[in-house]
Amino acid sequence: MSANQEAKKQIVSEIKEKFQNAQSVVVVHYSGVTVEEVTKLRNQFRENGVEYCVLKNKLVSRALDELNITGLGDHLTGPNAFAFGMKDAVAPAKVICEFIEKNKKEKENLSVKGGLLDGQVMTDEGIKALSLIPSREVLLARLVGSINSPVAKLVYLLDAIAKKNEEATA
Repeated sequence: MSANQEAKKQIVSEIKEKFQNAQSVVVVHYSGVTVEEVTKLRNQFRENGVEYCVLKNKLVSRALDELNITGLGDHLTGPNAFAFGMKDAVAPAKVICEFIEKNKKEKENLSVKGGLLDGQVMTDEGIKALSLIPSREVLLARLVGSINSPVAKLVYLLDAIAKKNEEATA
């Protein structure tokens, strides 16, 4: 086996690992994007714990075949980049959709083609819907707030009853 084939096998193995460890993956079509725009996008992905990389479609296709993931291969045409959400399933979709919205131009040079969420293939519309879900931190803050609210009201009520009882006995 040639060194080139060995190198490709190693890359396919690394791609498989990325897909296996990711909570979500977004396939991004890019064309005519400037270096400055890509740098901004990479920085935003990095800040949100998302791994963003350009991979060869053929090698990604091989990795998907080995993982028995079907349905994503249709998106593997043209120049593609992949955003892997390792810690937060919503982050890749949120970052790319917000970036596209903020940087709209006359021509569409950046678009969502589709992706995966917990191993299930999603369309571009599904990815856009996923981007509208609040982040994990916001959801946790809302949960804590909703749990804390009744407790705070109970404490206030008990405090008011205690004061009323003190006034009655005084």
